[in-house]
Amino acid sequence: MIIVSLLSLIYDVQFWFIKALDFPRVQVLVVLLICLSLFAVLNKRWTLMPYLFLAGLVASIVLQARFILPYTPLANKAVESADPLSINQEKAFSLLIANVWIKNKRVEALLDIVNESDPDVVLVLETNKWWINQLAVLQKQFPHSVKYPLDNTYGIALYSKLPLENTEIKFLNQDKVPSIHTTVKLLDGSSFMLHAVHPVPPKPSEHPDNVGEKEVALLKVGKMVAQRELPTVVAGDLNDVAWSKTSRLFGTSSRLGDVRVGRGLYNSFDATSLIFRWPLDHVYVSQEFKVLELDRKSAFGSDHFPIFVKLYLHE
Repeated sequence: MIIVSLLSLIYDVQFWFIKALDFPRVQVLVVLLICLSLFAVLNKRWTLMPYLFLAGLVASIVLQARFILPYTPLANKAVESADPLSINQEKAFSLLIANVWIKNKRVEALLDIVNESDPDVVLVLETNKWWINQLAVLQKQFPHSVKYPLDNTYGIALYSKLPLENTEIKFLNQDKVPSIHTTVKLLDGSSFMLHAVHPVPPKPSEHPDNVGEKEVALLKVGKMVAQRELPTVVAGDLNDVAWSKTSRLFGTSSRLGDVRVGRGLYNSFDATSLIFRWPLDHVYVSQEFKVLELDRKSAFGSDHFPIFVKLYLHE
């Protein structure tokens, strides 16, 4: 675990398995704490080597905790909370992010979550033509939509009750990985920019991958946001943890706030595992927004939990 902690500090390497060490920081921290407890109880001889081992354990615990701490209620919120009783509801909107998992067929379970959450905008990821056909029932409730189905697990669809304007589908780093960029008009007439993205993960895949490459798709969005003229939201399955170097560089370059910071981990993947879970589905917002609600919804057969956020535009 000490070696894993040290290797996890290495970035921009071609070896995907070293990049992946950035993901299980919570799990590694738990194992380190168990090791420290066992060592304190079982060790009977305090010579140089036990002290060095203890120092390594403590340093690794501090290192891992440093990455995790911002995503707990112990840290200050990166995006302020809003009082739902003192806002103009016409300047508020809600967003549901759902990576459906292309193998999953439980459409009704997802539709139940949509009906229960009653979001203004639904971002659906990993949509192929089958999923688009099954979700056609959403068109009545969400008259504005953008759909780009694919069979490579990077299909994307956006359903909205609010008008969408100047919509573009872009391919940021891979010619088979689309992203949606659109202006959303709120009920009071104000607008904001929504970037819906699904970059590829840093691991080998039969689908498009970034193995041996720098993960630049999100950073390209950051450069776009830095030149923004409207309040901005970036949302989607980023296939990266919130504390990764790429995510932190994106936050710095875009000057957007992560709604998770100061609130909790809200681990969205892997819904099929009780142990190996990470925050992969994200919402970043510009300073004009405040958070009314943030929630992780129940599983619906996908390997991702849906993430629900309600935001208030307070400019």
